[in-house]
Amino acid sequence: MPKITPHEALIYIMITMSAVDRQISDHELERIGQIVRQLPVFMGYDFDSLANAAERCGELLSREDGLDELLELVAAALPKKLYETAYALAAEVAAADLRVPVEEIRFLELLRDALHLNKLDTAAIERCIRARHQTI
Repeated sequence: MPKITPHEALIYIMITMSAVDRQISDHELERIGQIVRQLPVFMGYDFDSLANAAERCGELLSREDGLDELLELVAAALPKKLYETAYALAAEVAAADLRVPVEEIRFLELLRDALHLNKLDTAAIERCIRARHQTI
């Protein structure tokens, strides 16, 4: 299995969240771009590499056990201090189009388990994301 950088791991998580329901929305793609441009965790990342990383992620996901491989690859690439960040970014992309289908909820559960995060912490992250995306 090829190695990826922590930046790529975070991008793979966001792309996978966007693709997991087989409908990549414009809102999700816009949000991924905003996140990569604005968040401190992506300082030093070449934004022009985003499309190539997304393509490699898609290739990985198209394999027979691609999702399992991706989760293992991401867990190995990220330092533990970024596990909650990865989960938050996945939840942020899920909330971007103001609806979270069951496939996205299931991916969050798989990600939580792959990164050995506890349910209380992930529930708090999810609640913060919901609060940020409320409409009037």
